[in-house]
Amino acid sequence: MDVHDRIDELGRVARERFGWTDLAAEQTEAMEALLDGRDVLVVMPTGSGKSAIYQVPTVMLGGPAVVVSPLIALQRDQVAGLRESAAPDAVAVNSAQSRSATDRGWRAIRDGDAEYLFLSPEQLAKDHVVEQLRELGPSLFVVDEAHCVSAWGHDFRPDYLNLGEAAERLGRPPVLALTATAAAPVRDDIVEHLRMRDAHVVTTGIDRPTIHLAVRTFTDDPAKREAVSRWTAGARAPGILYTATRKDAETYAGRLRQDGVDAEAYHAGLKAAERRRIHDGFMSGAPAVVVATSAFGMGIDKADVRFVAHASVPESLDSYYQEIGRAGRDGEPARAVLFYRPEDLGLQKFLTARALDADALRRIMTTLLEQGVPQSRSRTAQLCGLSRRKTSDLLNLLQEAGAVTVEGRRRAVRALPGRTADEAAEAAVQVFERRRRIDRSRIEMMRGYAETPSCRRQYLLGYFGEQLDAPCGRCDGCDREDEPSGTGGGHRDVSPPPGRAKRYEPNERVRHAEWGAGTVMRTEEDRLVVLFEQVGYKTLSLTAVQEGALLTGT
Repeated sequence: MDVHDRIDELGRVARERFGWTDLAAEQTEAMEALLDGRDVLVVMPTGSGKSAIYQVPTVMLGGPAVVVSPLIALQRDQVAGLRESAAPDAVAVNSAQSRSATDRGWRAIRDGDAEYLFLSPEQLAKDHVVEQLRELGPSLFVVDEAHCVSAWGHDFRPDYLNLGEAAERLGRPPVLALTATAAAPVRDDIVEHLRMRDAHVVTTGIDRPTIHLAVRTFTDDPAKREAVSRWTAGARAPGILYTATRKDAETYAGRLRQDGVDAEAYHAGLKAAERRRIHDGFMSGAPAVVVATSAFGMGIDKADVRFVAHASVPESLDSYYQEIGRAGRDGEPARAVLFYRPEDLGLQKFLTARALDADALRRIMTTLLEQGVPQSRSRTAQLCGLSRRKTSDLLNLLQEAGAVTVEGRRRAVRALPGRTADEAAEAAVQVFERRRRIDRSRIEMMRGYAETPSCRRQYLLGYFGEQLDAPCGRCDGCDREDEPSGTGGGHRDVSPPPGRAKRYEPNERVRHAEWGAGTVMRTEEDRLVVLFEQVGYKTLSLTAVQEGALLTGT
């Protein structure tokens, strides 16, 4: 089958089995690479059809697709969506379902009655799961929300670090990594940690131009709360209002109901059945508004969400972009409004300022050195008198610091030679502190977005390394510039200052004498933002950079 015939076949399968009349050029490009047996990394905005990239080729390849997805709600929605089409059936294996349901799912995959198997990364840490999957001979290994594998990512999940090895143990089918938010450093991490070979990278602009961006600033908390309630009550539904705490979710939902809005609170404190009722109800039209913590959303693929509002500032622009991306997936106009009080950033700083138990690090390392042979995580926790969760978190730090290694099918942990327990613990502390510096820098970038007087979309896209040379015309910053008193139409020239031969380009690698290596993320007429590997995001004056020769190439 030549390339033209294959493109025609992809279109036919998409049309007849899934009801999609057209495939985007980027979707087709990624699908072709998978059919050629290539590993593929796809960076596309939320709501742009990333799931189609594995769904269509699976029909043509034969053999099940293993889809790693981090949330049970997301798995459930993807399974339901496939079952509504003429595509092969889909099943999920997760901790929320009964043993009989899990057995039925495995049987459906073995018998060929289902071709898509959704599971969490935690499932792939189980030997018997990997053994069953290997016997099935999967045609694709798909990692959804792939940014979770990167320590640079805002949603780093250590369990994702094991997926590269899991793919190898499954016979190494083509690996497809999907994400909506991955700047250049995150992409590099994804390729490295998933052990992708000669990865074909497909990336489109992450802009969602139909979403109008706005920030409303307050100094008084009661005034802000009143404004949040009034605005949400008057906004065109359906919509999502995000809050920082469970208590706020309940309070705002109660106020909205008093104002005649069909609203319900959603947070991790609710029973699973109640969360599922609200989730499924919102997808079908009632409630009209969900007031939620960040626990709500990753599994939401509702096309007609007309607004996403935030009653408090999120901890990073990564989270903010992902959450507002749930609006306007039907391509119609939508709104993203942040209700901002500078003091709220103090709450987020508190949430990121976790204490590290250095004594426990030394205890773990001492135990592993004394044992001399690999130990399971459970056994290590038992020997050290620590909880398994805490032990696992600390072992992940030690692994990232190069002090321990994970080996064998049982994922046993072994101390690497050459370091004392104190030295290993100190190296892990440095890893932890680097993560905290990066988290703090993300908070400051969030502040910059909320307080910028110019185009918010330029700022937001620049955070991810995407340069928008002209103002967007679809944010409150541009709205102000369009008022009669404005003289410049909001345009900000991004040409270099006098005396500089060239401007820095997004994704250009640079080095600072004190902060080390970094990646240019955004440039403006008088400044640039660099993501440094050791200290996170820094905003630098172009004049200072030029006059002090602060940056060199790498």
